[in-house]
Amino acid sequence: MSFSDSGSSSNGGDYKNFRQITRERLLYEMLRPEKNGSSKLTWKVLVMDKFTVKIMSSACKMSEITQEGISLVEVINKHRQPMTSMEVIYFIQPTEENVTAFLSDMTGKSPLYKKAFVFFSSPVSRSLVNLIKKDMRAMKRIGALKEMNLEYISMDIQGFVTNNENALEELFSDDENHQRADACLNVVAKRIATVLASLKEYPFVRYRAAKALDATTMTTYRELIPTKLAASVWNCLARYKQTIEDFPQTETCELLILDRSIDQIAPLIHEWTYDAMCHDLLNMEGNKYTYEVPSKTGDIPEKKEVLLDEEDPIWVELRDAHIADASERLHEKMTNFVSKNKAAQLKHSSKDFGDLSSKDLQKMVHALPQYSEQIDKLSLHVEIARTINRTIMEQGLRDLGQLEQDLVFGDAGRKDVIKFLSTNHIISHESKLRLMMIVAAIYPKKFEGEKGRKMMELAKLSGDDVVAVNNMRLLGPVHTESKKSTTGSFPLKFDVLKKKRAARRDRVGETQTWQLSRFYPIVEELVEKLSKGHLPKQDYPCMNEPKPTFYSGSQSPSASPVLPHSRRTPTWARRHLSDDGYFSDSVLGRASSGFKRKGQRIFVFIVGGATRSELRVCHKLTEKLDREVILGSSSFLDPQTFLTKMKHLNEEEEISLDDIVI
Repeated sequence: MSFSDSGSSSNGGDYKNFRQITRERLLYEMLRPEKNGSSKLTWKVLVMDKFTVKIMSSACKMSEITQEGISLVEVINKHRQPMTSMEVIYFIQPTEENVTAFLSDMTGKSPLYKKAFVFFSSPVSRSLVNLIKKDMRAMKRIGALKEMNLEYISMDIQGFVTNNENALEELFSDDENHQRADACLNVVAKRIATVLASLKEYPFVRYRAAKALDATTMTTYRELIPTKLAASVWNCLARYKQTIEDFPQTETCELLILDRSIDQIAPLIHEWTYDAMCHDLLNMEGNKYTYEVPSKTGDIPEKKEVLLDEEDPIWVELRDAHIADASERLHEKMTNFVSKNKAAQLKHSSKDFGDLSSKDLQKMVHALPQYSEQIDKLSLHVEIARTINRTIMEQGLRDLGQLEQDLVFGDAGRKDVIKFLSTNHIISHESKLRLMMIVAAIYPKKFEGEKGRKMMELAKLSGDDVVAVNNMRLLGPVHTESKKSTTGSFPLKFDVLKKKRAARRDRVGETQTWQLSRFYPIVEELVEKLSKGHLPKQDYPCMNEPKPTFYSGSQSPSASPVLPHSRRTPTWARRHLSDDGYFSDSVLGRASSGFKRKGQRIFVFIVGGATRSELRVCHKLTEKLDREVILGSSSFLDPQTFLTKMKHLNEEEEISLDDIVI
């Protein structure tokens, strides 16, 4: 099947980023009417299922969909009125339920629509194809029948999810029946493969290998998760090579498959970037933030909803910045904007309108609409930053954050935690639970038995909290006590003079501008090593072992210089502000030159949930390595979601209908 308008492989052609390709395939390959020599727009109905609605809305605006000739959007499993004079586009998953509903729509003397163009989100089984072929009445009304191979939700310009929200529970529970886990991995693999199909990428498939401590140790199902997922993805790609027209026959990129056990600390530790703190402290729903604004009538404040996403340029610029840096930038933006924007100057001046010249009034009228929109955006983010900083002070998060990072880097231990819990009385119950889970991850053996029980009593954890702490064992230890490097975790080397155990080592060659920015997720080092071809083969084997020349050709010619490391907090360089209030080195400034990358793409997939810090690392490494790094996961986790999942990890969960393949 041809993928027109894609031009997406990182091996050549016009380079388009991940989200661009997703959007263009939906709009132009699926929705755009066939060129028939007429400029007249033919209006159509678009019918989707619950999951494909999420796919579409994550990549396209409603205005863009309408622009391509869609006058009405419907959901397939709901009652719909007949539109017998109109054509219809179906974008649906290839399930028996969906196919039966489609055939019912188009069969009989009075079908719902005049003609149907059917696009499936992933490969269709032979049995469903035969079911469609048998219905001759429907067949006469089908204008197109195509596999789009696009079954993922775009979360970010470099991030996607497969919408398997219960993957952590289904894969890491103590359940001896692995049927549910196998079904989950099959669905995830199929959806990962559709990402690669959309981008016309054929990867080298690397994965974290299962541990092999000795010949007498039995490998558990949980340790085999990345291996099983890699094999399933490989099988999907093998079929694509045979069935998809123009699909690459040689490797074009790299895919690294991991699971949540690779880094237990990342979902728990307090991250200090603007994005992470928003999702941690503001009770956001996805990217939606709800806040109160004064009522125009002076009554009860009104609630307003905004999306913090890539449509908001201030968000794009500040999301990966340290909260202190973001606060500084916002203050400067507001100051600069007010001082340089003519409408703002006039509005904040002491002059009456009667004192203004006609020229001043004319400038004010012309500038005011733009001023109003920009000042609203700036005011929103200033208020968000203020709320976050207030919460940090009220909950004592600075001291907690310092202890968390000292624990992770081996500069604090169990005694320091006991002292902190005994003397600090303002940290929240949730923060205490997260601290206990971090300690359990770093000291899995010392946390067992009486010592661990007493520490949890000191933290005043509830029964559910204790369950969450104990369930950390299901994700496996950060590393073992063995002196030998294990294959199940990232091989770490520590300073022999360190007395306390560490789960991270300080990164050599990186300066720290802000306090509490020392922590980094394991993914950062893994991707850097992958890019250089330095991932140990015994720990991270490859399904299709690459040739040595692959890595030598993918290196960035402009690697960052190695800088001396410092734990102190140096002063930060002031950035030049432009007249619109944005910094000259911001994402907005870089975006104007286009999204051009030289090296092959790197895909990282974390089954069981990914974090905001891991997405931030992909943004950072894309610039550093000069390669587009795309992060995928079964879902995105904020700390509260992760805690809830860990509390209920061994409870029976209902299987989501979205995850059943029929």
